[in-house]
Amino acid sequence: MADILARGTMLPPQIVTDMFNKVGGHSSLAALCAQTPIPFNGTEVFTFTLDKEADIVAENGAKTKGGATVEPVTITPIKFEYGTRVSDEFLYGTEEYKLQVLENFADGAAKKFARGLDIAGFHGLNPRTMTASAVVGTNNFDSAVAAANVVTYAAATCDINIEDAIALVEAVDGELNGIAMSPAMRSAIAALTVNGARKYPEFAFGANPGVLGGMKIDVNSTVASAVSGATSLDYAVLGDFQNAFKWGYAKDIPLEVIQYGNPDNDAVLGDLKGHNQVYLRAEAYIGWGILAADRFAIVKS
Repeated sequence: MADILARGTMLPPQIVTDMFNKVGGHSSLAALCAQTPIPFNGTEVFTFTLDKEADIVAENGAKTKGGATVEPVTITPIKFEYGTRVSDEFLYGTEEYKLQVLENFADGAAKKFARGLDIAGFHGLNPRTMTASAVVGTNNFDSAVAAANVVTYAAATCDINIEDAIALVEAVDGELNGIAMSPAMRSAIAALTVNGARKYPEFAFGANPGVLGGMKIDVNSTVASAVSGATSLDYAVLGDFQNAFKWGYAKDIPLEVIQYGNPDNDAVLGDLKGHNQVYLRAEAYIGWGILAADRFAIVKS
């Protein structure tokens, strides 16, 4: 284990695996769509659509044109970074202590990477600044899903809002297999009653039921993340996550143990060596792509 402290080395394999196991538990996009390995230099996915229905041809009859539309979607991994300062006692502790620090750091970084995937993928924001990311651009659901596929949220009829959104996806023969929902909408659904009884008791008391109407569902605060002061929030994003969306990560997760300088550019904390500190930094390269935006709908305020 001693070599894990060399600068620029990798996290031990068990910690790398553990980090992305946690991603599946803390990201709605990862929960609704299985990850696909993404090459470090990116990949191009071709969407293939048959434009018409099948044709019946009479004996000796003439065949007519069918037609297909092929469109490429480029998925390029984006670097996500997280780092933290720890006491330089980390360098001189026992192997068990070092592993404990790394595991705690891996746990925290995994949660931040998972939330980062959602915040960038749903809204196109840099998770740390919560401002629009030029790196992400329009590769996010808020930008890609057309206004025609947006349903206006109303708490009193939030279950009908979901039905209306489903109808928009089904209108283009889209498949429904996943819903990412904000806690506020979950609470609104839990509050709906009929004849004094809860209509959806499985949503009560902060539950994440996992399934709604045969579709996978994940409740996550990242669905409603927005730029500070925003007047419009997402309450649910639903559609064909299994076929019309892809995500994955490229490259092992490098861990740097930095002993000198000011790697986080913190003007207050200053130089690491001058404060008996070292800096742990993990980087993940995560890519995603929306292959068919019309297969998704958003319930939005």
